[in-house]
Amino acid sequence: MNHQGGFFMRILLLFALIGLSFVPPRKAPKKILLDELVNDWHQSASDANFESYFGLMNEVFVFLGTAPGERWSKKEFASFSKPYFDKGKAWDFKVIDREWVFSKNKKIAWFDENLNTWMEDCRGSGIMIKEKGKWKLAYYNLTVLIENEKIQEFIELRRREIAN
Repeated sequence: MNHQGGFFMRILLLFALIGLSFVPPRKAPKKILLDELVNDWHQSASDANFESYFGLMNEVFVFLGTAPGERWSKKEFASFSKPYFDKGKAWDFKVIDREWVFSKNKKIAWFDENLNTWMEDCRGSGIMIKEKGKWKLAYYNLTVLIENEKIQEFIELRRREIAN
């Protein structure tokens, strides 16, 4: 009976190991929390919730937009954005995927994300900083994606626009 019990345990262990190999890896709790914060931040824009959207940003927040001159402080970006939020229609970015990297002390995290937007596919990158026990967004850079083989046509279009 001891011999059969050992065989049964080995078979059970083998099936357990095989089963575990099909379980997708779980995200670390910090990544889950930060994903939720950034997802809620995007949703706040979609819901035109000004306080929630700008509440995630720290005081030295910088937003780089898609246009060449768009480098906004938190105050500048809030002033620019307020009329859109007041009308109940800001912007609606849907996250396709996001990657996180953490500093050694785990108090700074940066991310890049692919987004579905009214501009088609975009990429955002940002920096989150843990301040007084809370994560705050310190930086966000939004870029429009363009394929390399289309870049020359894009450059020519911009040159024509600048010349006019």
